[in-house]
Amino acid sequence: MQLVVDFRFCAAHRLPRHPGRCHRLHGHSYRLQVVVTGRPDGRSGMVVDFYDVVGAVQPVIDALDGTCLNEALLNPTAEAIVVLLWRRIAPDLPQLNELRLWETDDCQVVYCGEPVPAELIAEGSAVSHPSTAPTDESAPAL
Repeated sequence: MQLVVDFRFCAAHRLPRHPGRCHRLHGHSYRLQVVVTGRPDGRSGMVVDFYDVVGAVQPVIDALDGTCLNEALLNPTAEAIVVLLWRRIAPDLPQLNELRLWETDDCQVVYCGEPVPAELIAEGSAVSHPSTAPTDESAPAL
């Protein structure tokens, strides 16, 4: 049996290796679908409690919401983002079977934990990006 829970977050990114318009900084309203599988427990009647899924996933989503994904990934393609999400969610959700990440209403990537090249998920830079709000109090007010 499968349980499916959807999450949403907004984030900016730029694709430094992309030859087209995605090379520029831009943002998306992402939709993440988390699929867990298993047999319903005879006592509880559940594969996993929905609250447990939310408890494992929401902190990961909250950490990315409103950020520039280049701070976490060198080249934050949808493929790289979904692998990053898997690696952060899977340790707390052993029933995880599949992640679906929509970058737009029509475009999604599906990941089931298969091996990927290490360079796909190379770490990003902690250097501030144009989308990062200034932390210096002397910065001009908007």
